[in-house]
Parts: sequence; structure tokens; C-alpha cells
Amino acid sequence: MKCPFCGNDTTRVIDSRPSEENNSIRRRRQCDECHRRFTTYEKIESIPLVVIKKDNNREPYDRSKIESGVFRSCHKRPISVEQMTSLVDEVETIIFNREDKEIPTHIIGEIVMDKLKNLDPVAYVRFASVYREFKDVNTFMDELKKILDS
Repeated sequence: MKCPFCGNDTTRVIDSRPSEENNSIRRRRQCDECHRRFTTYEKIESIPLVVIKKDNNREPYDRSKIESGVFRSCHKRPISVEQMTSLVDEVETIIFNREDKEIPTHIIGEIVMDKLKNLDPVAYVRFASVYREFKDVNTFMDELKKILDS
């Protein structure tokens, strides 16, 4: 494993343990050159997943796109990185448990919104406003009313 700090190829595992959901192994590593520590996660390689975009183009599944959307919607909210990472892990687990080789983006978006709604209403509205492409204030207000009524 290459050190992310100095690029050295010689690193060693100093601690290894299963993640909370038991779906990956968390490894704490140390670089033999710069002696800095970093964490890696080892996951089972699963079936390749293809995402069907709104315009019907297909592209490989990319976890970082979900992470990016969740992190942006949680910006300046009292939500820890661990909570956000856990949310993305839950979304990913749901997606891969479907055992489909292709999944439309609208299904991924709905799963993310469902998880965000339970985590933080403001983050949910932020994500929904981009995902659902609110065109005007009335659409935005309709979504807020749904939250207040539930």
C-alpha cells in the first residue's frame, strides 16, 4: 500500500479490525519512511454496478458522488464525519443488496433523501433542493410542508 503522504511503497499494518457493520476490515497502517499513520478499508469486491443517469446514459457506480452530495448537504450542520460516512455506508449497503447490475440515479437519490431525512431535516432539504431541482419557491415550500406534517 502506497503512503498517501510521501508516496513510499513500504507501509505496514499496525491494527486491523472489522467495521461496525462487519462488511469491511479497517486497517491502521504506518509508513516505514515518514512514519505517518493512515487508515484503509478492505471490502469484498462485489458485482460491478452501473448507474443509469436521467438522460439514460450509463456509467460505473462511484461512491464518491454520493459522499460529495451528502457532505455538501451537511455542510455547517452539527453532523460528524462518522455520521455522514455511516449514512453513505447504509445507502451503499441498500444499493448492493438489491443485487441488480444497474440502478437508476433516482432510486439512489430517494434512498439518500430517506436517510438524510432521519439524520437532519436541514441537510435533507438541501439535498432535495438540488436533487429534485426545485424550480421556484413554491416547490421548495411544498417540500418543507411535507417535513412539517410528518
